[in-house]
Parts: sequence; structure tokens; C-alpha cells
Amino acid sequence: MVDFSLSEEQRAIRETTREYVRKELMPLETEVLRREREGLPGVEPDVIRELRLKAKSFGFWGLSTPEEYGGMDLSAVDQALITSELGRTFVPFSFGGEADNILYESNEDQRKEYLLPTISGDRRSCFAITEPGAGSDTRAIRTTARRDGDEWVIRGEKTFITGGNEADFAIVIAVTDAGKGSKGGFTAFLVDRDRGWTSDPIVTMGQAVPATLNFDDVRVPHDHVLGEIGQGYELAMRWIMKGRFIIPARGIGACERLLQLAIEQATTRQTFGNPIGDNQAIQWMIADSEVELEAARWLVLYAAWSVDQGRPPQHDSAIAKLYGTNTVNRVADRVLQIHGGMGYTKELPIERWFREVRLWRIFEGTDEMQRLIISRDLLRGYRKPGAHFT
Repeated sequence: MVDFSLSEEQRAIRETTREYVRKELMPLETEVLRREREGLPGVEPDVIRELRLKAKSFGFWGLSTPEEYGGMDLSAVDQALITSELGRTFVPFSFGGEADNILYESNEDQRKEYLLPTISGDRRSCFAITEPGAGSDTRAIRTTARRDGDEWVIRGEKTFITGGNEADFAIVIAVTDAGKGSKGGFTAFLVDRDRGWTSDPIVTMGQAVPATLNFDDVRVPHDHVLGEIGQGYELAMRWIMKGRFIIPARGIGACERLLQLAIEQATTRQTFGNPIGDNQAIQWMIADSEVELEAARWLVLYAAWSVDQGRPPQHDSAIAKLYGTNTVNRVADRVLQIHGGMGYTKELPIERWFREVRLWRIFEGTDEMQRLIISRDLLRGYRKPGAHFT
């Protein structure tokens, strides 16, 4: 018989995270909304740092970071459980002690200069591959890196880069051999901001403010190549794959919180002398949201479990991201509808969630790319329907 229960340790991790979110993050929500309405960051960097240090005091530091670097080195399932709890609030927070996973490909000197300071929070990185003409098609990048003696000269533009406005160094994927393309012709570079690249914020409909990065003949020492020359695309895919099940994991927590708001509204709001929850239309929206939430939960946990088993994560993570991010969008829409006109105002956080979760269907691989991955795997025989039960 299949046992779907969590272990005692997993339950403890989940409850500790939930309590932290309830006590430390949720009380900040009103202030976050106020600041964002004024065009300010929801939480000041110093406050985030204090929150992370408080979490570190009881062991929550570096969820995926190896123990040798002071991290928890948690399983993918444990990370999914924690991320789901963080999703119960819109306060922009993540636990500290993390670094982009491909930074672990750095050599000894690079670890001292980039990896360790990033884990400790003293440095901030961004991952730069997306370009104006290379979004979903990451093989179409045009930013070049030309060898000039002991240096590389980088020229090009990156766009929609998360954390690009705040980062003091970028992990840049550039073309070093156009003839080879993504099969050995892309290389990753560690590029400090003081080398001369600039960033410009991109205003979006949500609170995320990605950046455009400009590289105008930026010179980088040869010893700032990350990994091997020509290994850049492989490293990029390793970084991108990391986020596939984490994004819908956050959506699970958001769905739980939003659905609870809908239930409270349905039982307290009255029309024509009765709670609106007496109306079948409202009941069905709540029921559909619960069904889809539970389906998304198990798809995410299964994708995370597959990662822990050492199985190729692409197919299962694509299913989880496609269904999970669409689910949270549908739930947010229903919850806003149940709240009527008030749900559309900035007096309640629903519209804020509504705008944020719409992004989740785009970044780290659009809906269309997830469908392409899933269908291609089936049509080419890489996966067969129901193969995970064999």
C-alpha cells in the first residue's frame, strides 16, 4: 500500500515554517501593501536580513545548500513543503544562505570571491540568459564574448533578469563559438558590476521589477569563466530546471490562503438575507478550487520526489508547473469574483495576489514551453502514459 503521510521530521519542518510565516511575515502584510501603493519596495533589505537571521537562529538557513557550506541540504520534497508554507503570504521573503546552484561549479578562487559571500548574504547575484530575441528559445541568444588575450570582451543585452537591479555580479551566458551554438558554443562568465555593465528596471503590472542588463564591450578576466568553455548552456539548463517545481509549490500555499479568504467571505457576506455561500454558484467555485488545489499539491510533491529519486526531472516538473501555476491563477480569479467589487480594490490583498501569480505562468518556462516538453516526451517515446506507475 502507498503511504502518503509525511514523516515526523517533515511535519516538524512544515509546522515550524508555518508558525514562522504566521508570526513574522503575515503581520507585515498591511505595511507591505501600503509601501507598494507608494511605489516603494514591500520590505526594506535590512528588514529581510533581520528576518533571515532570526530564521537562521533556529536552523533555517540554506535550504538546498550543502552541509559543508553551512546549509540544511534538504530534499526536494522538504523544500517543496517549506516553499508551500511561504506561499501563504505575499510578503516577498525567502530564507537566506542560498546561491544559484551553478555557482557550485566554481573553482576554489571563485568560491572565495563569489560563492561563499553569496551564501553568507554579503554579495548578490543574478542569472542572465534571457534576451529580447531569446526568451523561451534560449538557444537564440546573441550576446557574444570574444577572447582578447587574457580577457573576454562581452557585448550584448539581457532582459527580464530577476534581481538584476540589485545584483553586484551577474552570471552571464554568452556565445563564444557561434558555429557550435548551444552544443558547446555557449560559455558562462562571472561578471562584476564594477566591470562596467549597467541595469535598467522594467516596470511590470505586478510587484516584480526585473532588469535589462547592458554589456558594452565589458572586459572580464579569463579566470572568471564559470565551469568550462562551451559548458554554458548545460549550466543554464541546470539552473532553470531547479525552479520548475518550486514555483507551483509556492502556488499551493497561495491557493490555501486565498481559498480560506473565499470561505470566510462566503460564510459572512450576506445578500437577500442569506450568506452568499448558500448559492450554488459560490459553492461550485469553492469546490472546484479545493479539487484543483489538491491535484496540484500531489503533482508538485511527485515532481519533487522524482528529483530526490535521481530521476530526470524535466517531464514531471513540467506537468507540475503547468498545472500548478494555472491552478493558482484560476483560484485567485474565483476568490476575487466571490469578493465582488471589494476584491478588485487595493483595500484587500486579493488583487495584489492576482497580479503576482499571473507572472508564474510565464517565467522559468511559459505554459507553452511546458506543453511542448510534455508532448515532445510522449511523441518521441521518452515517456509513456502512466509510466510513473511502472
